[in-house]
Amino acid sequence: LFSSVRDLYSQFLKEMIIQPGIAKANLGVSREDVTLEDHPLNPNPDSRWNTYFKDNEVLLQIDKDVRRLYPDMAFFQRPTDYPCLLILDPQNEFETLRKRVEQTTLKSQTVARNRSGVTNVSSPLKTTPNSLSEYEVLPNGCEAHWEVVERILFIYAKLNPGIAYVQGMNEIVGPLYYTFATDPNSEWKEHAEADTFFCFTNLMAEIRDNFIKSLDDSQCGITYKMEKVYSTLKEKDVELYLKLQEQNIKPQFFAFRWLTLLLSQEFLLPDVIRIWDSLFADDKRFDFLLLVCCAMLTLIRDQLLEGDFTLNMRLLQDYPISDVHLILKKAKELQDSK
Repeated sequence: LFSSVRDLYSQFLKEMIIQPGIAKANLGVSREDVTLEDHPLNPNPDSRWNTYFKDNEVLLQIDKDVRRLYPDMAFFQRPTDYPCLLILDPQNEFETLRKRVEQTTLKSQTVARNRSGVTNVSSPLKTTPNSLSEYEVLPNGCEAHWEVVERILFIYAKLNPGIAYVQGMNEIVGPLYYTFATDPNSEWKEHAEADTFFCFTNLMAEIRDNFIKSLDDSQCGITYKMEKVYSTLKEKDVELYLKLQEQNIKPQFFAFRWLTLLLSQEFLLPDVIRIWDSLFADDKRFDFLLLVCCAMLTLIRDQLLEGDFTLNMRLLQDYPISDVHLILKKAKELQDSK
């Protein structure tokens, strides 16, 4: 089963990253090709060039987000021991996603229109801060772990055009990839990219509704889940619930992030993995997450009951307890106290 799934992923790489690169190289190099129906200015929405430019918009957003993954850890900036040979094969002259981003970024930085419609061409050397130059670029033949994550998200976006890529998905794929890529068994490590892709796809099938704005108020949407955190809190600790209501602290101020990103932003990565262990073992599929959120609130109830709006918002936005075992134990107590 594993090998057939991994072969399928190789197929995705060929179709979605390698072939567009080859097509672009061919179309750009051969003068006569440009006169055929498919050329960069072709307005047809089915044009390969049109798709290529559209994909670049998604790619730039993914790129910005994955470079910032877990900045407190060096892991994602380090080179992987198993770069994608299909893509880095020196025989192939097509572009990697890294090159594609560099070219797109340079073009957008170089060409800037001024108000009179005249195009100012600024020096590409004077890049803005925050640009690619901030990052240490690994030598050819090497890939940083964040580049692997970028490829996973790009292929997911291509295969799921209905949702494509939404900011925050990078925080969901990060812990999955880290788990596979640091496995002591080298076979798991070697196939971390393909295995992460399919685990991420399965996980997104269950939580994608959190990322779809049009579903916000439906029973599977995020607003419903946030309200459920408060109704569960009301049941377990009415005094704390009333205090938050009285201060007009709405669940979307903090629970939106907690629920959408499965708490991946609130704790250090090893602790996130420990929490996810409990979440994925929940046969009711993430009902336990609501209890974990309630546990997090009740564990700081004394501070919340004493604090004013500003202080309490600070506590909820930057959660003060880092002991996840304590939080999970409290969530289990709440679950058993039904």
